[in-house]
Amino acid sequence: MTQNECGVWEIFLPNNADGSPPIPHGSRVKIRMDTPSGNKDSIPAWIKFSVQAPGELPYNGIYYDPPEEEKYVFKNPQPKRPKSLRIYESHVGMSSTEPVINTYANFRDDVLPRIKKLGYNAVQLMAIQEHSYYASFGYHVTNFYAASSRFGTPDDLKSLIDKAHELGLLVLMDIVHSHASTNTLDGLNMFDGTDGHYFHSGPRGHHWMWDSRLFNYGSWEVLRFLLSNARWWLDEYKFDGFRFDGVTSMMYTHHGLQVDFTGNYNEYFGYATDVDAVVYLMLLNDMIHGLFPEAVTIGEDVSGMPTVCIPVEDGGVGFDYRLHMAVADKWVEIIQKRDEDWKMGDIVHMLTNRRWLEKCVSYAESHDQALVGDKTIAFWLMDKDMYDFMALDRPSTPLIDRGVALHKMIRLITMGLGGEGYLNFMGNEFGHPEWIDFPRGDLHLPSGKFVPGNNYSYDKCRRRFDLGNSKRLRYHGMQEFDQAIQHLEEAYGFMTSEHQYISRKDERDRIIVFERGNLVFVFNFHWTSSYSDYRVGCLKPGKYKIVLDSDDPLFGGFGRLSHDAEHFSFEGWYDNRPRSFMVYTPCRTAVVYALVEDEVENEVEPVAG
Repeated sequence: MTQNECGVWEIFLPNNADGSPPIPHGSRVKIRMDTPSGNKDSIPAWIKFSVQAPGELPYNGIYYDPPEEEKYVFKNPQPKRPKSLRIYESHVGMSSTEPVINTYANFRDDVLPRIKKLGYNAVQLMAIQEHSYYASFGYHVTNFYAASSRFGTPDDLKSLIDKAHELGLLVLMDIVHSHASTNTLDGLNMFDGTDGHYFHSGPRGHHWMWDSRLFNYGSWEVLRFLLSNARWWLDEYKFDGFRFDGVTSMMYTHHGLQVDFTGNYNEYFGYATDVDAVVYLMLLNDMIHGLFPEAVTIGEDVSGMPTVCIPVEDGGVGFDYRLHMAVADKWVEIIQKRDEDWKMGDIVHMLTNRRWLEKCVSYAESHDQALVGDKTIAFWLMDKDMYDFMALDRPSTPLIDRGVALHKMIRLITMGLGGEGYLNFMGNEFGHPEWIDFPRGDLHLPSGKFVPGNNYSYDKCRRRFDLGNSKRLRYHGMQEFDQAIQHLEEAYGFMTSEHQYISRKDERDRIIVFERGNLVFVFNFHWTSSYSDYRVGCLKPGKYKIVLDSDDPLFGGFGRLSHDAEHFSFEGWYDNRPRSFMVYTPCRTAVVYALVEDEVENEVEPVAG
């Protein structure tokens, strides 16, 4: 091999005399290097496919270059970027109802139509870059250019993405450029026999909590490697954008660990800021948006770094959206309190605490809250009652009634006030019971602590979509409600409306009222008190009707509201609004009202024929 001008070792092998490639498609390949610390075998850094042979621990690099007639050809154009982003966060491997590792093909055929029917317009795929440790959720990447072989071939993934585009769904990739696996046999670690080839050497190159290696973003070749990687997935696989993992960890030398960000600007711009990493993120966003103007970039930043969503040409970091992570953490804190201790002002502040013109993707819970050791919102609210009282032909319990009602309200208010985009982890739309537990064996930690495994079981590493689909279970009502709020946004576009006004945060009545777009949202969080002839402020005059009601029997509610009722506004200031109308608001219910003229405008026009 010879070293090129960028310091990369390479070799060109011409075709054989008969025109066949010198390395046949599907061959196992590796690099053997004579390093200062001895001979070392490695998988090429740019390998496009990597497979773990049965009974073997290390992965094998596979030369993936099928003949032209076998290569997948995309048939469908990529959809345009939607105004409001509604993301269904997914993991291909655990998307089966059976306790197995699912495939790209099964996900394409079984899960994508479900996502479309639910009303989401984007699917975010986790764990696509190859990773040797399945339980890392794809966050300990070993081969950055290789689509994970657990779920099928690169062509299978292309077929999945093409089908999503046919359905009008964007496909976002959960990409990891914040750190890398410590594996030396099948990853980048110690690639040339030293600890500083792609990474910072010494302690700065190790993430003490994640047990992973940290890139040196000041290195020219690291920049080329990672920038090329982002382009590769957009070019080769037609991904529509990225959710960048661990952006907070990249931007600060303390990685955001054991630090409470209060909003003081000294926390963002100081000696703890990794300037090389911030510049890399600017280069990355500039490159992506320059080459792929429709591509979406989302940064997972918990710190609230200023300018993270300002375009690079205006001096910002350049992301389209920031993932609003603090909302989910706050919900976990709130739902562990008694109903009497919920504060309406806290809920509103949590959801609206973001910078003006900084577009956010909000969520009530993601995959983080579903992992073993934590609980989903549904499990926090209903706990073990979910095992025995979710069948509709059996009596409910107060815990189940409360849990189902609050689960719906939490999702709607998060979507209504939390940002310009919304995310849900697959299965959580219907309150998936239990947590995710990847197959694992017993573990003896260096400290002497023993962590029992689960006998390598896949039982809790799957998604029980059959529960949400069963009309005999209360899960179905929760799923129907999640579908209804997606279609409400599709019809009215309230998430991206510039008009937002919170007119009431009543701590005594436990009522929150706000306007978003031309809709009026009324939330009654009180556990027992329902209010008749309750006055709510509004901006526009006219007749208001219910367009969404969490108490609808279709959604597992008690049907206490009449959808035929008409609510006429009357003049006079109330709650700092020029007009108001009267409603009945039952306890633990969320209701959305729309002007009837808007309702007519948003109906589908009949086709003449």
